[in-house]
Amino acid sequence: MTQAQAKYLKDYQAPPFTIETIDLDVNLDGKNTLVKAVSKVKRTSNHANPLVLDGESLTLVSVVIDGQAAVYHESEGHLTIATGLDEFELSIITQLDPEANSSLEGLYMSDGAYCTQCEAEGFRRITYFLDRPDVLAKYTVRIEADKLAFPFLLSNGNLIDKGELDGGRHYVRWQDPFPKPAYLFALVAGDFDLLQDEFITRSHRKVVLQVFVDKGNLHKAHHAMASLKKSMAWDESRFDLEYDLDIYMIVAVDFFNMGAMENKGLNIFNTKYVLADTLTATDDDYHGIESVVGHEYFHNWTGNRVTCRDWFQLSLKEGLTVFRDQEFSSDLDSRAVNRIHAIKVIKNQQFAEDSGPMSHPIRPESVIEMNNFYTVTVYNKGAEVIRMMHTLLGETHFQAGMKLYFKRHDGQAVTCDDFVAAMEDASGIDLTQFRFWYSQAGTPMVTASDSFDAASGRYQLTLKQTLAGCLSPLHIPFSLELLDEKGLSLVNQVLNFIEAEQVFTFEGLNHKPVASLLQDFSAPVKLHYPFEVDQLVHLMRFASSEVARWEASVTLVSQAIWQNVEHLQQHQTMTLDERVKDSFKGALLDEKLDQALKAEILAIPSASALVEQTDTVDLDALALAREFVLTELAAYCEDELTALYRSLVNLDCTKARALKNQCLNWLSRVSSDAETFVVEQFEKANNMTDSLGALSAANTGSLTCRDHLMAQFETRWRDTPLVMDKWFMLQATHDSDDVIDKLRQLQQHSSFSMGNPNRVRSLIGSFAAGNIYQFHRIDGQGYEFLTECLINLNQLNPQVAARMVTPLIQFSKFDETRQSKIKACLTRLLDLPGLSKDLFEKVSKALAQ
Repeated sequence: MTQAQAKYLKDYQAPPFTIETIDLDVNLDGKNTLVKAVSKVKRTSNHANPLVLDGESLTLVSVVIDGQAAVYHESEGHLTIATGLDEFELSIITQLDPEANSSLEGLYMSDGAYCTQCEAEGFRRITYFLDRPDVLAKYTVRIEADKLAFPFLLSNGNLIDKGELDGGRHYVRWQDPFPKPAYLFALVAGDFDLLQDEFITRSHRKVVLQVFVDKGNLHKAHHAMASLKKSMAWDESRFDLEYDLDIYMIVAVDFFNMGAMENKGLNIFNTKYVLADTLTATDDDYHGIESVVGHEYFHNWTGNRVTCRDWFQLSLKEGLTVFRDQEFSSDLDSRAVNRIHAIKVIKNQQFAEDSGPMSHPIRPESVIEMNNFYTVTVYNKGAEVIRMMHTLLGETHFQAGMKLYFKRHDGQAVTCDDFVAAMEDASGIDLTQFRFWYSQAGTPMVTASDSFDAASGRYQLTLKQTLAGCLSPLHIPFSLELLDEKGLSLVNQVLNFIEAEQVFTFEGLNHKPVASLLQDFSAPVKLHYPFEVDQLVHLMRFASSEVARWEASVTLVSQAIWQNVEHLQQHQTMTLDERVKDSFKGALLDEKLDQALKAEILAIPSASALVEQTDTVDLDALALAREFVLTELAAYCEDELTALYRSLVNLDCTKARALKNQCLNWLSRVSSDAETFVVEQFEKANNMTDSLGALSAANTGSLTCRDHLMAQFETRWRDTPLVMDKWFMLQATHDSDDVIDKLRQLQQHSSFSMGNPNRVRSLIGSFAAGNIYQFHRIDGQGYEFLTECLINLNQLNPQVAARMVTPLIQFSKFDETRQSKIKACLTRLLDLPGLSKDLFEKVSKALAQ
């Protein structure tokens, strides 16, 4: 079965041929689009092997070598060309049907525009090629199309020629002076509104900046342009990196499998990460756009100028660039809040991946379908590994390592080991042990215990690390603060935790300190320490790190929820410690506490996040316990929440809105004024953040005004797809027993399309990932609904299907009844005729777990 064929990192071999230049001539003509690729091919060593090129879903027209018809054999996925030449010119003509390409890989149509997506292996859907990241070529691209329908013809590099043709057609020629792998190729043809600006680099070069959006959306492109200019300035000031082309383009398309793509000089974006104005985009959307625009721009050096040798090295570019975009956001805004958001991704999503069937190191050892490894492990845990390296080296040595990395490898395709070697050589710090982070799958467990000897004033902290299958202890930077009984900081440092068990001793203390452990989540590990309520309350009040104060609040409320789960299992009455109530009320009343941090403290862990804190879960008891604790806290703090909400109503800033909407969410559970607050906020809202905040509160509290407000929202925004995505998400995450029936009805909604990834993610993905109680309902209807959708998507868009199957394959923590129903659905998928490689890999691994 071809679906089961895995590729292994250990089998990597350098390409037997390389392609130094490629001239592409793309004649865009609907179903009869022709692509002529003329390449300079060179044999890389003394061998007699034929040239084997990658190709998929292509109609081959001709193959010519040095002007003569070539001898070739076409098989599924490959074109084998027999030649004894060491250097030659290869000309291949293929015919494509972009209109029928629903996979959104290669060349396809997006709402009337042609566009491409070639990462990871999409270029082979355009022409036969050595579609691997270690083959770097210089591209010259000619595009021809109807001028009226497609006035903008875009590709990588700099524009070198354009002209008119007979029959109302026109052409352009683009040339990229920098060698690049095929996955960075891009082409866009369409009719857009254009926002243009410029950026003057530190060497005084003018770079033209262009953002292309669908007609009528020009007013929504300004934030993306501002974010781009901020990104360019930041990369110069923080990393000493300057842009290298004469033009930088961003194109927003609605049909896109990913968030965005860093194609050299021509970034193709999902509209979600470009379009924004205050009426249609939330504060979180604005932040997301700034972050993603920064991420794709930063790839110009960390991914484009220096790229991956093979796809097993994906974290080389993605982990590093996520770290860079996190630092960008932190330097521009609240470092604590940005760090909290990053931690949530690791704890709530990456830890789940680590404990599921798709667990893999940040540098995987094997893959069946490369698209399945664009994961939170590769990206976000990869960023945490870079962050740990930054912690160990410090900013100065880290920047020296970056400079050495670019000096050594500019224009090359390299490995994660090459990056670590540059850091090591520039800093003089031995990272031999640290390298295990790249090859080890799973989440390390760190168990902490402590003791205090009052007579000697000696405090000892013992740390033990365990990780299944790990042959050597990991090098863990473990950040620690010790606080005295008055909240004063006694010790604040990073411990080098390098042994399986290690004791750290601190002398000269008068009392046993309260320890803030793993501050700022200094390593992506699970920490086990028997925190007492009083210790957590102390940390919430006095920890120097705002992130540590938030972490203490999460631990405090999580402990309370799990204690009540035990009470229910033992048929006892649920209770909530007064100290827990007082700590949250104290946070609300603390005028020195940052509003954004207060909002994060009020964002109690979701049910999905709580599931990741345990090995097995009684979901029904968890639902009751979490709701009890939340309701008790809200009732205890109702007066303070009401006063705080009213004080924030007329404040127009991001932090105030975040806190105000969290207050409203809490009040929706207990306040008799909640209906009034929600309706007034919705009706007076002059921004999407407040509109959605009101709807979310109505959704959470199942208020009587919910249906009416949802209908009003739909009427107003029915013709604005990205806003309707928010409406679909709210419908999908409503915890009501009829939600699945509602989902089936909404699939027929005029604003919904199974062919559009954004719509699918907002309705079906939000339900599976965000409505845990209804998705995991005991009758199995949630599993069956998702399975039906995945069967539909299997041929339509395998990438989206594979990403949405995740909640179905992470079943090991649930009871036997739920597991049996999930396995039945997975078996149904596995038996599906024509199951895509994308789904086969995940489903088969889940059933084999």
